[in-house]
Amino acid sequence: MLQPFRHGISGGNFRQRALTKLTAIKSLLGHSFLQNLHIKVGDKAELTKAFTQNDVVTFSDLTGDTNPLHLNEDFAKKSRFGRTIVHGVLINGLISAVLGTKMPGQGCVFLSQEIRFPAPLYTGEEVIAAAEVKRLKGSIAHISVSCKVKESGKTVMEGMVKVMVSDS
Repeated sequence: MLQPFRHGISGGNFRQRALTKLTAIKSLLGHSFLQNLHIKVGDKAELTKAFTQNDVVTFSDLTGDTNPLHLNEDFAKKSRFGRTIVHGVLINGLISAVLGTKMPGQGCVFLSQEIRFPAPLYTGEEVIAAAEVKRLKGSIAHISVSCKVKESGKTVMEGMVKVMVSDS
């Protein structure tokens, strides 16, 4: 009863037939089933930046986010932070820069994110934006991200993002 199957495996051409079928499927679908991605689990990248108050003002002008916590020193002195802080979304922009320019790199598409901001970032503090591939599923990379102040190690942003990796 199992002879035809057993014959196919022991007949020596099973691998060739399987590869031929995969090639036919790929040509019918117009793309590769087994993508050859240029990243792997464990890959890491980072960049370093210190935001100036001018960066914060420029971001505020571009987005319309005029929250005085970011722009008005007198207002911010009375807050729990004691002075003006960098916009969280501006900090998150560093992650976009790491992903789009370093790893996975050009052509990747940001799909989703889950992030938190456990501590404030003050202008002038040098921050390291880091990313590490934790999982790959097809062309989707699940990447752990963080931004930490270089001098103190204080985490100012952390989370997980999903990006579609370019197939080139």
